[in-house]
Amino acid sequence: MSSAPSPRDADDLPRELVRRAAPTPARASALRRVWRVARFVPLVMAVMATGGFVAMYFQPPGIRILMGALGLKPGGGASQPFAVPAPPPAPPALPRPGVVAGLGKVLPQGDVVTVSAPFGAGDARVATLHVAEGEGVEAGAPLATFDNAASLRAALDSARAAVSAREAALAQTRANVEIGRREAAATLARLESAAQQAARDFERVEALRGRGSATEQQFEQRRAARDEAAREVERGRAGLARYGRLEDAETQPDVVAARRNVEAAQADVARAAADLDKAVARAPRAGTVLTIHVRPGEKPGAKGLMTLGDLTRMTVEVEIYQTQIGRIAVGDQVEAGAEALDAPLRGVVSRVGLEVARQTVLDPSPAAATDARVVKVTVDLDAESSQRARRFTNLQVVAKIAPGGPR
Repeated sequence: MSSAPSPRDADDLPRELVRRAAPTPARASALRRVWRVARFVPLVMAVMATGGFVAMYFQPPGIRILMGALGLKPGGGASQPFAVPAPPPAPPALPRPGVVAGLGKVLPQGDVVTVSAPFGAGDARVATLHVAEGEGVEAGAPLATFDNAASLRAALDSARAAVSAREAALAQTRANVEIGRREAAATLARLESAAQQAARDFERVEALRGRGSATEQQFEQRRAARDEAAREVERGRAGLARYGRLEDAETQPDVVAARRNVEAAQADVARAAADLDKAVARAPRAGTVLTIHVRPGEKPGAKGLMTLGDLTRMTVEVEIYQTQIGRIAVGDQVEAGAEALDAPLRGVVSRVGLEVARQTVLDPSPAAATDARVVKVTVDLDAESSQRARRFTNLQVVAKIAPGGPR
């Protein structure tokens, strides 16, 4: 068993080992002072962090005044404090999945036009057809003539004859006015001459009376004749004034009345011509005759005379369910197919309807919905598809629209 080292043995140990093993009182005192200071460091840091957070987030009045005096802005120059959360970025637009399908029909551009009988045709029947199915016509071209054309043409001829008679009456009235004016002028000249002669006779008798060579009775007779001749002159001047000047002949009442009669007759001619035009059905626009619904001898029914369409450009009218119409936009790519077509028709959406209506293009399946609510979408076919679709007006197709296609 070993014994404790003697004092001499302790003196033989290294001095460094001796100092570490037993710190001096001065060193212990220094360590205590450092610890008293260091234990407050976390508390000071927590207080500073709390104050900074409060100053930046709540921005007390003192902080705002100080920042305004120094010309600073919240967030170190940002347009808003960094403590305010920024709005989240807009989510990326998601592609619209899948295609939208719908039933449609092939139509000429501008739809099919039904030509009806002209207004006022009444019970008239078709007398002559001027076109055939598949024939192209220009706007205003005659399509059919009705059997009331003969009577209406006779009425027009009668109205024209009435105009000729009224024009002759106007010419006669003008001639009568001119003759009357000349007669009135000649009468006035004769009366003025007679008045002058009567005045001279009166002056001669008056001179003889002064010399005692004429009786009082002769004097009175000549004076009466002079006065009567003067009154006849006034009457003649009034008759001439009724006709006025030569250039005022058109304002004479007789001439004005005759001219109005001519104008009334001309209005009758215009009305008769309009009635006769109603006996002819004309093309409302250029196009191709698709179907003729009547034949000569028949009266047009509810279907009208015929249908026209512009087959130079074809379209597809697609009915899209109201729940899917929000996915459709102008410019979307479209593909339409049917058993009668050797290849699908292609085009783009050119118009999206603004009205929800009842479905008109129906699926032949017995289980298909017959009262669906749809919106009509117009598709313009490309040149190649339009050429192939010319023979298939009203053909039912199934259209597939790709939402979000190239614009």
